[in-house]
Amino acid sequence: MSVPRLSRIRRRTLLATLPVAFAVSGCDSAPPREASRRPAEGAPRGPVRQAGVTEPRAQHVLVLSYDLTPGTRGAPGRDAVRRLLARWSEALSGIEAGATATVGIGPALPARLGVGAPEGLRELPAFDGEHLDAGAGGGEIGVQICAADPWACERAAGLLAGAGTGVLRPRWRQAGFLPGELPGPQSGPFTAVRDGETPRNPLGFKDGTTNPTTEESERWVWLPGPGPYADGTFLVVRRVRLRAEEFGRLPVARQEQIIGRRRRGGEPLGGGSERDGADLDARSPEGGYVLPADAHVRLANSRLDDGARMLRRGYSYENSRADRGLLFLAYMKDPALFVRVQQRLVAGDALNSFAEHYGSALFYVLPGAGEDRPLGSGVL
Repeated sequence: MSVPRLSRIRRRTLLATLPVAFAVSGCDSAPPREASRRPAEGAPRGPVRQAGVTEPRAQHVLVLSYDLTPGTRGAPGRDAVRRLLARWSEALSGIEAGATATVGIGPALPARLGVGAPEGLRELPAFDGEHLDAGAGGGEIGVQICAADPWACERAAGLLAGAGTGVLRPRWRQAGFLPGELPGPQSGPFTAVRDGETPRNPLGFKDGTTNPTTEESERWVWLPGPGPYADGTFLVVRRVRLRAEEFGRLPVARQEQIIGRRRRGGEPLGGGSERDGADLDARSPEGGYVLPADAHVRLANSRLDDGARMLRRGYSYENSRADRGLLFLAYMKDPALFVRVQQRLVAGDALNSFAEHYGSALFYVLPGAGEDRPLGSGVL
């Protein structure tokens, strides 16, 4: 089976910490030279954004987080980071087809370098019930690398290795993958996700069926212009250890009540198709709500936030038998949305009994590079 082999790969790659810094964001399979979208000469300027946010997810992801070395601060530190980002901008054009890297900065970096920051770039608050490990979250600079296989992620990271020597020190790294079918007696062997298929999370349910479209993301994901922070976005990263085996021992009907969707097809309780949003008002013949009050999809529903949306990119991870679960990536123009949703979830989500949040980070994903405009230009 493929899963044990991939697990061995992940454990081996965790031992090889690369001297690189990147920033987390979504993944895509677009050709590398599309990472910065530049208008044709003479055409009106359009968005200049990093790839890997609104495009389809790649099969594998590698998220790396770094801090600056102790002496890197103030105006000299700013110049050092600018030079680093310029080298990365050039190196990214050499990433192999099918791999992308998306770069961002953490909340502590602007004050350390003496530069401005977008309003939403501040540390996430503590949430009730979570037990965060400082070594599994945070960071001043990070990168998400996406590719079709884990070795391609490592090769892309290797292209940038050494660029951070004397400027960056590693903080944490996490690899993730998209399972089509999860291992186990209920769901069959591991397979890759097919084109157009919604990936399943480690609990066996389809994840990401009601994400905003590319057009809707213009409203909810990307920061608007004018200004230096336009064409950027915010990325929330959470590592959630899941008790999938315990959850899997529940009757499927109970699992569906906890999630709020059908396990097999992904449609919401009460009917419809996989892509349909849940009807929060649907009632049973007896008069009770079809969707339980503590169902995950009810508490996370965008109707409770006046329609505000986030773009979710979930990956499975497996560091060991005792540490496996969900690498949750979410993009939005205002991190306050994630805070509101998470506060509702910790207060009443039935899934809390099977989940432990132990890693958390926030990054502002920089605008894309352009002609004579490296990453970070206008921001740092």
